[in-house]
Amino acid sequence: MPKNVAKTTAGGRTMGRRGRAMAAAVLAATVALGVAGAPGATAQTAGRQAPAGQLATAALPAPTGPYAVGTTSVHLVDQGREDPWKAGRPRELMISFWYPTARPASGADRAPYMTPDAGAHFGSAGSVGRMNERFEPDRTDWSGVRTHARADAPALPGRARPVVLYSAGLGDPRTWGTGLVEDLASRGYVVVTVDHTWEASEVSLPGGELATSVFPELAQDPALDMGALLRKMIGTRVDDTRFVLDELARLKDSRTLPPGVGAALDLGRIGMVGHSGGGSTALQAMHDDPRIAAAVNMDGQLHFPGRDGRTGVYLTDVAEKGLDRPFLLLGTRNDDSGPHQQQPGWEALWQHSTGWHADFTLDGSRHASYTDAESLLPQLARQGAISAEALHDGVGDIRPDRAVLATRTYVASFFDRWLRGHDDHLLDGPSGNFPEMVYEP
Repeated sequence: MPKNVAKTTAGGRTMGRRGRAMAAAVLAATVALGVAGAPGATAQTAGRQAPAGQLATAALPAPTGPYAVGTTSVHLVDQGREDPWKAGRPRELMISFWYPTARPASGADRAPYMTPDAGAHFGSAGSVGRMNERFEPDRTDWSGVRTHARADAPALPGRARPVVLYSAGLGDPRTWGTGLVEDLASRGYVVVTVDHTWEASEVSLPGGELATSVFPELAQDPALDMGALLRKMIGTRVDDTRFVLDELARLKDSRTLPPGVGAALDLGRIGMVGHSGGGSTALQAMHDDPRIAAAVNMDGQLHFPGRDGRTGVYLTDVAEKGLDRPFLLLGTRNDDSGPHQQQPGWEALWQHSTGWHADFTLDGSRHASYTDAESLLPQLARQGAISAEALHDGVGDIRPDRAVLATRTYVASFFDRWLRGHDDHLLDGPSGNFPEMVYEP
């Protein structure tokens, strides 16, 4: 994506299908709102293979809010913190801003989903992204996917807007939640997406460096402690989040961002949403940092395994201590997910929390249903770029358009209620408009 490069000086779902898939891969190494198809299409539908030499293509569903969307990216360097994954280097992050702007993007004005180097690596056989989603290697034009946002556009003037941070799943790049992020921006939020460098599948850094995940390298250690690795992942992500919050206060008054973007940041109204390890991070970061007023955890477990990556239950700090501010849990129909009563970390959090909280489970879904996988992978399946089995394991059999609509609506309802004071009462219980969202009291 286009970048504003600004070096800054400063003094996963933890387990479950994604975490266990990652753990299994590591351990083994040591010994779509209708864009996905017609309204009645299911995620299981696979089609004919694309012609030889032709890469599969896909499109994100359009945002539903009243505002056009702008985006810009910024490079941050925390000179006061050594990178926990790369000794001897300061911690570097790439973040992107998504915000209301005046003029919609069209054609070539639409910012790319991934930079060319990141897209090529994401789609390759050795990427963590491909490990997570199991699409066929080198069969998809990931860099050809376009967002609906205008790159480096000025922000729509007139008001400061609530800020929502987004953290992707374990090993996923920050782009993997673009559909949800664009929709929030189109509804009037400023969303800041964070790439957790050296953990994410790949991150494009200034100067042409592509920072690829260290997980395949760590897999070579026969003494790898998966629980310790995941604790380190969450701790690093929380530190990243708090550093980004510090930097937002500086960027608000700087000239680094496109016109009006800094002024649009209302840092008195901050929320956070994440998927998988990003959902776990959102709740832990809210516990650790009072600047975060409300958070959504989309299928991120709150317990760690033992050394073997499979056995033992060790609760996260936030699960043991609870939260005094609002949070929303969104589960799936994976065997290791579902309502809080079925998950030791979620249940502990539920019992120890004094703030408002609610829990919903998306029927027919799987772990990746809350990400861009829900809209993009069914399109790839029809072109032979992912198997029907891998597709079903990733996003289940819920209609893609319904999954996307439900995710966008429930996340927006939560932040409207707790960052804007507009309560539509959708989160009070079951809804006839969303029968696939099962209320879990």
